[in-house]
Amino acid sequence: MEKRYIDLSHTIENGLMTYKGLPAPYICDYLSREESRKTYEEGTEFQIGKIEMVSNTGTYMDTPFHRYEGGKDLSEIDIFAGLEGVLISVRGAEIKAIDESYFHGIDLEGKAVLVNTGWDRHWNTDQYFEDHPYLTQEAAEYLLDHKVALVGIDSVNIDDTSGGARPVHSILLKAEIAIVEHLCNLKELSGKAFSFYAVPPKIKGMGTFPVRAFAELRGKKS
Repeated sequence: MEKRYIDLSHTIENGLMTYKGLPAPYICDYLSREESRKTYEEGTEFQIGKIEMVSNTGTYMDTPFHRYEGGKDLSEIDIFAGLEGVLISVRGAEIKAIDESYFHGIDLEGKAVLVNTGWDRHWNTDQYFEDHPYLTQEAAEYLLDHKVALVGIDSVNIDDTSGGARPVHSILLKAEIAIVEHLCNLKELSGKAFSFYAVPPKIKGMGTFPVRAFAELRGKKS
């Protein structure tokens, strides 16, 4: 059986702004190929890169430590690999506040629930940061009650950012339900059975970090 994958992650590049108000990453050579030639024999060269960035860059995972001082950090969370995925599509609807009704009648327990809003079409534009879709507090409570494993969204934030409250982060992360924000290409999963993968590095004392999020499609290729 042929394995098929769909990349759900944005590319991180020098100067990219992920979240307004946070600095963009700076990517450069620590050791350039030209400099390495001074060390190695002729015909042998290496590059060692250097990146300076905040942890909320690109497509990233939020862990409990991001919200709660005593919560699990990147070194302590479960490995989110091969989770059965559920796609919730509100794409094309003029919906900003995504309430619990979108999740009714769906088997959610233990699943990676990915919310496809289509907002990734605005990635790397000013519009991406304005009037974005988000989940309501009631939706977060519903997902908690139905014991989901992880919740992802292709928007700038899973919460409404018009005020200072972040109920979705608070509810989900307190229950150790991981959040993945800034996903992309979720439309490619429509009508398909898939498993979800999003694994950050194992870093102590950090609550968020970029992931290479992707879906493995299940079933034979038609």
